[in-house]
Amino acid sequence: MSCLTVIFALGELGPAIHVANWLLMVPLLASGVCSPGVTLFFGVLAVALNRWVDVTHPSADIRTEDFLLQVTASLLALVIAVLRARAHAYVRHLQSSAEATREVVLRPLPPGWGGVESAARYRAADVEARVGGDFYDVLATPFGARVVLGDVQGKGLSAVSTAGAVTGAFREAGYHEQDLDLVARRMEHGLWRHNLLRQACGDETERFATAVVLAFPAEDAHTVELVNFGHEGPFVTGPRGVWQMPQQDGAPVGMAGLVGGTPAVRRVSVEPEETVLLVTDGVTEARNRAGEFFPLRHRLERLAAAHPDGIAPAELLNLVLDAVRNHTDGHLTDDVALLAVRRGARPPGPG
Repeated sequence: MSCLTVIFALGELGPAIHVANWLLMVPLLASGVCSPGVTLFFGVLAVALNRWVDVTHPSADIRTEDFLLQVTASLLALVIAVLRARAHAYVRHLQSSAEATREVVLRPLPPGWGGVESAARYRAADVEARVGGDFYDVLATPFGARVVLGDVQGKGLSAVSTAGAVTGAFREAGYHEQDLDLVARRMEHGLWRHNLLRQACGDETERFATAVVLAFPAEDAHTVELVNFGHEGPFVTGPRGVWQMPQQDGAPVGMAGLVGGTPAVRRVSVEPEETVLLVTDGVTEARNRAGEFFPLRHRLERLAAAHPDGIAPAELLNLVLDAVRNHTDGHLTDDVALLAVRRGARPPGPG
């Protein structure tokens, strides 16, 4: 309505101002921000005002072709508004589908699940899609909590389906197999079968994923078992400061055949008050305007100095994500997934 007021103010400047031509702006602007019904209202209002100006302001010199142009512009604005509304509804549908997919690959983690205190965050670089190839999960098993975080090679729906195949194999084997080496083999075999299926469907690209699998044995509160499929080593922060677990000592999931087997299981001493942080390369490779990578370890050392008694997982993730946003000015170029874990409540029973 303010636009109409301005137009009539211009119309009072003199007969040289063609009010009808200025009225074209009203429905066209409405088509970009309003619903089709509101756009139609403004179109009809503009045409009616065109006639009213013609009657009450003869000096405006509104010609018949100006009136026809006004009607045509209003109809065009209505078509634009309808098409924009349909496109918006389609995007909303895609977002709903992406959210459903995200719930499958990135399940919500209830507090204390698996007998560990955990927190997870995921931020997609593609704001509209809201899901990518990063994945994580925490399992409650009879042998203690099992944790995985990883990143699938590539983008798009094929990366999402690959992430689903890896997490599905981990969830099944991680619960039933006590030996973490068998869990790693089952994950490798699951992705191998997934690649065979995609090749049979005509996709010749063999997908692979870097990942870290951690096991918190129920019988040993000071030890964590680790299998690293070519991923960045998790950081541990607590009263002992900041240190990094073994990293990138094995082939990614899906490439064990090239190196003769899955990575070995390592045992690492982790105290109950220490928090383990797992991240994807969207964090470590986040760049600022100068092209500098995000200094994750340096940031963790500063946080550890400010919290000598340790940092809770949820608080740690919030602080790290805030630091990543400040480093990149909020512009992520890759998906970001973070998972923080430390020992917490007693694990649930095997049932």
